[in-house]
Amino acid sequence: MSIRGTEIKIEGLSQRYPSRKVPTFNRVDLISPPGEALAIIGRSGCGKSTLLHILAGLTRGTEGRVLFNGEEVTGPSPRWVMMFQAPHLFPWMTVSQNVGVGLTFGRWSKSEIRERVTEAIQLVELQDFAESNVQDLSGGQQQRVALARSLVMEPEILLLDEPFSALDAFTRASLQKDVRSIAKRLGFNIVIVTHDIDEAVIMADRAVIMAGSPGSIVHELDVALPDPRDRHDPAVQELRTRLMSTFQEAAHAKGGAEAMEATH
Repeated sequence: MSIRGTEIKIEGLSQRYPSRKVPTFNRVDLISPPGEALAIIGRSGCGKSTLLHILAGLTRGTEGRVLFNGEEVTGPSPRWVMMFQAPHLFPWMTVSQNVGVGLTFGRWSKSEIRERVTEAIQLVELQDFAESNVQDLSGGQQQRVALARSLVMEPEILLLDEPFSALDAFTRASLQKDVRSIAKRLGFNIVIVTHDIDEAVIMADRAVIMAGSPGSIVHELDVALPDPRDRHDPAVQELRTRLMSTFQEAAHAKGGAEAMEATH
């Protein structure tokens, strides 16, 4: 499996809905280099999930643009794949059939489908369940199937919309480490939106903080830690504390500034 990353560039991106007086977010600018794991942290309502949907090409911003390697994003593409909170699998299919469904619709040959599906299933360590029905798997295993279905397309960017939030703590931690490990091995970009500071520290190379209404990027922090990352490591704990403090200060400062504007 050969995958490469891509440069992500967000230029002056805003999103406004006619039914709302306040924009969801306003003039977001951001650059993420090839192969970076980027976490976008923010409380509910700051626009982080909307931003991810625009990156995926599932919706369009009202102003500005998104560029992947200099090419403007105008819609979905197999070059960038999004994972949601629920795995959205076909319950009547086996693991192998679910993983290969995109290739089947793309009219790949049976031999190519078999080869790429086998490789993707091995990457997520589900080879012992390849012919099992997905309904017989645990929640964590089903998310691994969804991950393999994303990887089989060899995307340049994997977009994660809090896909581990419904899992138990042990399974969530395992998947966080495995997704980062796979991404670094294959070289593709990750963009994950989350409100979980631990998740950002374990998965990201850099964290950006969104706050306010309208949302905006108010701070960013490099997550310079060696791999593999252990949440009990003192260096991880120190960075977690620093990121949590920065997040709280940034959110408080943004909220205070908006309150001051509202009184004038």
